[in-house]
This record gives sequence, C-alpha cells and structure tokens, in this order.
Amino acid sequence: MMRAAFYERQGPAHEVLQIGDLERPEPKAGEVRVRLHASGVNPSDTYGRAGSQAPMAFARVVPHQDGSGVIDAVGSGVDAGRIGERVWVYEATWNRPGGTAAEYTVVPAARGVKLPEAVDFDAGACLGIPALTAHRAVFADGPVQGQVVLVTGGAGAVGGTAIQLAKWGGARVIATVSSDDKAREAHLVGADHVVNYRTQDVAAEIKRLTDNAGVDRIVEVDFGGNLPVSQQVIKPFGTIASYASRGDPEPKVAFRPLMVKNVVVRPILVYTMPESAKVTGAADVNRALAEGALRPRVGARLPLDKIADAHTAVERGAVVGNVVLTDA
Repeated sequence: MMRAAFYERQGPAHEVLQIGDLERPEPKAGEVRVRLHASGVNPSDTYGRAGSQAPMAFARVVPHQDGSGVIDAVGSGVDAGRIGERVWVYEATWNRPGGTAAEYTVVPAARGVKLPEAVDFDAGACLGIPALTAHRAVFADGPVQGQVVLVTGGAGAVGGTAIQLAKWGGARVIATVSSDDKAREAHLVGADHVVNYRTQDVAAEIKRLTDNAGVDRIVEVDFGGNLPVSQQVIKPFGTIASYASRGDPEPKVAFRPLMVKNVVVRPILVYTMPESAKVTGAADVNRALAEGALRPRVGARLPLDKIADAHTAVERGAVVGNVVLTDA
C-alpha cells in the first residue's frame, strides 16, 4: 500500500481531494516505479481536478504530472541498473490515473529523467511541464544567441524558466510582470529589463528598450490578451510562441500585420508536442541545471495533506514561484 492524494469527482479542491491508502503500483514492460520525494503543482493539475477543461478519464485520479524521487523498481525491458537512480518525472498522469501526489508513481522509462546530483528533489519537482514548455517556446525556432526575447508573465513558473533558458542561450531578455514583487523575481532569475504592464505602456517601453527595433521572439502566457502589443513589437520573421490564452481564449486575429512581417505563431502544449522535442528539451534542461544556469524557484512547500491548500494557492496565483508538496 501507499499514501496518496486522489479525487473521485471533479470540483473545488477542498471538496473533492482526499488523502488515503491506495495499492502501490507495479511497473509494466518499459516502465519504472519512482519512490517520490516531491510533487510539483501546476495550473493544469488544478484544471483537471476542477473539471474546467475535460471530464475525468478515470474513476479515480491521483493528480500531478511532475515530481522527483528515486527509481525503486523497473519493468521488463528496462535496465535494472536504473534502480537507485535519482530522477525528475513528467507527464505522470497524462492519459494515466496515477500521478505524483503519492508515495510512488509508475511512468514510461523515458519520463523518468536523471536528476543532476547538485539539484535537490524540491527543485526537481519544478521541472517537467514548466521547463519543457519554456524550452520549446524559447528554442523551437532555432538558437537565440544575440536575439531579443520577450517573456510575458516573467515571474511565473514557465516565464521564470524561459528567462533563464533564454539567457543561457545567449539572448537579451525583456520580461513583463504585474507587480513590484514579480519584477524583483524576474530580475532575480536574469531578466535584463522588466516592464510592469499595470503601470507602464508596454509597447512603448519595449520599443524604447530596443531602439524601436522590437523583439525577435515572444514567449507568450496570454496570446489573445497580449496580441495587440505583440503585433506592435514583434520583428519581421519573428516568432510568437504561446502556451496559454486565458485572457481571450478565442481571439480575433488581425491577419495582415502578422502576414506582412512573416511572423510565426506557435501554439505549445507540452503533452502533445513531438517526442523529439521532449527528449531534446530534457537533455538541454539537464545541461542548464548542471551548468548552474537554471535554478527552479520554489515559492511554497507544503505537506501532502495540505494538497487542497496548494491547489488553491496555485489557482489564486498567490505564490511567486513553484508550489511543491514535499512529503509525497
């Protein structure tokens, strides 16, 4: 048996999340079992629990895609030498019922990525969705050496990671935020310039910072909501790589301004992006971690039995940085 958090119906966190004992999963062919030390809480985990995007695919769900721990068992076809390996885990509950909000999870062997020795388990639980999304947004259209990258929502989990990866790649980074606290966070992780969109004219400030040249790439947290600014500041042949559009989920796009500039609009969903992108992303993330260029920011640590509080904090945007369950 194992201790786990789970839900059997969708709804508000404090109403549907339970803590109890479940059967410990066994790895099948091509899988590894991980004894978890930390579980990351992402916005998409809260959407799945709330039922805001899709109905439940299983009668019972152990939430959370991301986590970290130690491989303690392997299925057939997996090198037994991996037992004892420290790993970070991603997509633990993508089309599967058993995520990382538990003492153990089972994932395909490729979804357990070796965790560099210098990186602790709490930081490892912050990788997965944020890091792979950020990597795709920054690098999908080639190197960024010498380019100017705009990261909107620069204090968020994806945004903060994108800032660090873009700097690692040799870019100059401009970030947008909504408060002084978030501005400090964006500067702390490496942004060269930070614009507060609540108090400043974002387009005018970006034009000033770039001598009216604009930016080569945009890592976009709200495609629809920020599109009026994006159209003004993106350079010809630039890329808008967006992983959300919650401010305007069905934006009306003025096609000609994008067409004239030959702009690439790249929607990103980590779960369905090419496997090659995940493999490359995981390898680059580990390189950046090992070189000290990527340092996941843990904003809050809570025990497993406070999972409902963790979900609520993420939903309210109450924490700057990642939220982690530390005794999962």
